[in-house]
Amino acid sequence: MVKAIRVHEHGGPEVLKWEDVELAELKEGEIRVRNKAIGLNFIDVYFRKGEYKAPTIPFIPGMEAAGEVVAVGPGLTGRQVGDIVAYAGSPMGSYAEEQILSANRVVPVPSSIDPITAASVMLKGLTAHYLIRRSFQVQAGHTVLVHAAAGGVGSLLCQWANALGATVIGTVSTKEKAIQAKEDGCHHVILYKEEDFVTRVNDITGGQGVEVVYDSVGKDTFQGSLDCLKLRGHLVLFGQSSGAPDPVPVSALAVKSLSLTRPTLMHYTVTRDELLEAAGELFENIANGFLKVRINHKYPLSQAAEAHTALETRQTTGSVVLIPDGSA
Repeated sequence: MVKAIRVHEHGGPEVLKWEDVELAELKEGEIRVRNKAIGLNFIDVYFRKGEYKAPTIPFIPGMEAAGEVVAVGPGLTGRQVGDIVAYAGSPMGSYAEEQILSANRVVPVPSSIDPITAASVMLKGLTAHYLIRRSFQVQAGHTVLVHAAAGGVGSLLCQWANALGATVIGTVSTKEKAIQAKEDGCHHVILYKEEDFVTRVNDITGGQGVEVVYDSVGKDTFQGSLDCLKLRGHLVLFGQSSGAPDPVPVSALAVKSLSLTRPTLMHYTVTRDELLEAAGELFENIANGFLKVRINHKYPLSQAAEAHTALETRQTTGSVVLIPDGSA
């Protein structure tokens, strides 16, 4: 038996229950991992609330972790006990002291990256990678708008876009978050509670608009994000922390020949080669200082409900990690 957080009914943070669970026997191609750190992400909130549907009820949330391999399934080669590995995405279930994973879905963590950093950055970092390298390729000279610029993904997006030579505009909710966004490479920071971000973007760009908007907020920012785009601009909607956007007619995009996409990470790491390539570039950029990972909040795994409350009420910046109780 191991300890884990389970959800028996959808609802607020209070439905996150600290319980004993039994792990299944290892099958061919599987490994058992003792988690050293678990990443907290907004997608965990969506599943907890029922906005995204978990395959079963009850379920163990969490889609990101790093830890040590403690057992290897029959016939498996290429992984061994003692390896430090990380994963992001499928399967859900990382809010646990130990979990069973497919060996094909984990990546080796290089010695230059500690497990807590790996756990905090896998899902967010791989997300930033596909957003900035694949769903839209940011290049020198572009102007980009990043909503929630001080968040886990937002922080990485700002750094990455800046390093590629783009002009970065970020929206944040507080002056404290504005300071971080500036440090992370935002050339212009908009306090959206104090000023209209569409008006400010228009002023900053001289009425031209931006090449791309990275929007993880959804309902509250969606129409404004479209309004910020220049001719043939791209809106990349990769989250909905404020709720799903209202429907928009396709004809609305024709006004400026706009493009709209709603991508998810799992569709950009379908093959093992895609996964290893993305993770390799991510870890390399962290090791060489190209990207700085901000782990600003740590909670014991048993206190996941407190961490969810802080995330939902916008009390956090950067990455939030859960540490299994009793771990060093």
